[in-house]
Amino acid sequence: MIFHCGKFQLDLSRPLVMGIINVTPDSFSDGGRHASTIAAIAHARQLIADGADILDIGGESTRPGAATVSEQQELERVLPVIEGLRDISVPISIDTYKPEVMRAAIRAGAVMVNDVNALQAEGALQTVAQSDVAVCLMHKQGTPQTMQQRPAYQNVLDEVTAFLRERIAAAEAAGIARERIMIDPGFGFGKTVEHNLDLLCGLQTFRALGLPVLVGLSRKSMLGAITGREVDERMAASVAAALLAVQRGAAIVRVHDVRETVDALKIWNAINGE
Repeated sequence: MIFHCGKFQLDLSRPLVMGIINVTPDSFSDGGRHASTIAAIAHARQLIADGADILDIGGESTRPGAATVSEQQELERVLPVIEGLRDISVPISIDTYKPEVMRAAIRAGAVMVNDVNALQAEGALQTVAQSDVAVCLMHKQGTPQTMQQRPAYQNVLDEVTAFLRERIAAAEAAGIARERIMIDPGFGFGKTVEHNLDLLCGLQTFRALGLPVLVGLSRKSMLGAITGREVDERMAASVAAALLAVQRGAAIVRVHDVRETVDALKIWNAINGE
């Protein structure tokens, strides 16, 4: 399968690795570590050297309980980083739900929108449709401020699938080609550990929607709940979770530990005859 991502055509015959760049002071794992433009650009170049296929740049934390930031503040964080990476050889994704940030990031060189709100904000669908960028539609229950207080589902697989199916239809109706759309079940976004495990076990359900599936489990609290490890000690669990996601059909894994995940996937690919 070829995924259309602006000027890039991504071959999904092997699983790809999306490297995370948080230009924020308060992200759950690496908040503040790459908050300056210089540090974020240096980190981005290191992730490419480590084997990242895509970079995902975000200027607002969506961890549980995170405070919102203004549109202007988000733009001031991410635009200099995107502009400083114009010469790189991999696609840049902008991690935002705000249409104006999407538009500015696309003008600066981003070729993908990674939206935790699945293009539900007013003008978001039109912003992506009027460009040639790709989009990742993610499921979440509630808002980052409240989503982990009391997440509840009758059937988490069915409800997440139904939501994603509806958002795919809305994107296509707005003029976004299927070749530009991927989906994300939203691990940790309004889900308990049990919900997350159900989603991971049933990941093939989302493959049945006919679009690439992105999975983000890196360093998340479910891994801490299972292993008892603090956030900075979850690399092994994160790599294991990425491999399990790929085994169950994930096309892209979104990770902090790019080098280690790339090495693990090289072994996976070798065993699977890639």
